[in-house]
Amino acid sequence: GMICHDFKGGIGTSSRLVESKSGTYTVGALVQSNYGDRSHLRVRGYPVGQEFPHDVVPIPRDKTNLSSIIVVVATDAPLLPFQCKRLAQRATVGLARVGGVGHNGSGDIFLAFATGNHLPAKSSEPIPVAQVPNHHMDPFFEATAEAVEEAILNALAMAETMVGFQGRTVHAIPLDALAQIAQRSW
Repeated sequence: GMICHDFKGGIGTSSRLVESKSGTYTVGALVQSNYGDRSHLRVRGYPVGQEFPHDVVPIPRDKTNLSSIIVVVATDAPLLPFQCKRLAQRATVGLARVGGVGHNGSGDIFLAFATGNHLPAKSSEPIPVAQVPNHHMDPFFEATAEAVEEAILNALAMAETMVGFQGRTVHAIPLDALAQIAQRSW
């Protein structure tokens, strides 16, 4: 199974509506969260991972730093390939907000695609495409960072403790304790 910040991880999703001068669009993020050290886990900037000592919530045995996250960002905006690349690069901002640092040996993958241009399968003529102007991209970058951050937190929040091969146990983050930390810290 996936291990995220030494808790049970997995798949998480989130999305944001983007209102730009070019129109209203959706930016969505899907993450496969399998990375990170507990001591780095942050929620809203607070180091919550440090509030869960190993004797309270054990770390999985045979832990390795050879882990990764896969992030897919999708939008219905008319973006060109180089703009999608820029969205994928901004996904790292959301990862960093949660405490991802990209350790040596990490195999992180960031992808982005856009469905805003509907192109015919075959054409003998040049095909015009639409494009959000580059100077309208900032709201898309912000939405990407927020959606990736929330998708990772959703993966953690929805995961359940799992017992696997040879009794190897990966504990879910204790949501009740996380709520108490939130009340105390925010």
